[in-house]
Amino acid sequence: MSINRYQKYFEEELHEASTIKLVVILYREALDAIASARRYVRLGEIRPRTREINKAIGILAELTRSLDRERGGELSQNLARLYAYCRTLLIRANFEQREEPLEEADRLLSTLLEGWTAGLPPERATPAQAADPGASRRDYQCVSAYQSAVGLEC
Repeated sequence: MSINRYQKYFEEELHEASTIKLVVILYREALDAIASARRYVRLGEIRPRTREINKAIGILAELTRSLDRERGGELSQNLARLYAYCRTLLIRANFEQREEPLEEADRLLSTLLEGWTAGLPPERATPAQAADPGASRRDYQCVSAYQSAVGLEC
C-alpha cells in the first residue's frame, strides 16, 4: 500500500516539475544506480550490478537525447561527449567487474549535478547557496549555459 502512495507522489512530482528539476531527478537516479552498482561489485553480485549499470546507461541515453544540439552549440556537444564517456566507463566497470570506472562516472555526474541544482528556485537552494548571494548569481550563469544545451530559454 505504501508503495502505491510513494508511486503516486513521485508521479505527481514529475508532472509538476520544471525541466531543470527533471534533469536533476535523472542525475540523482543515475547516481543512485551507480552507488548500488558499486555496492554490488564489492559483494560480487553480477545480476544486480548489471541491472543497476544498465539503468544508469539508460538514464545517460535519455539525457543525451534531450540535448538540443542546434541551440546548445558547443556545450551540448561537450555534454554529449561526456555522457558517452560515462557510458563507456559504466560498460567497462560491468565487463571488468571493477569499481574504479564507477567511481569516475560518479565524480563526473556529481559535478554536473551541482551545476544543475544551482539553477533550482531559491526556496530549493541549499543553506550554503543562500548564505552567499553572489554565488547564486554565478551559478545561474552556469546553469543558463546548461539550459541552452538542452534547448531551454535562459
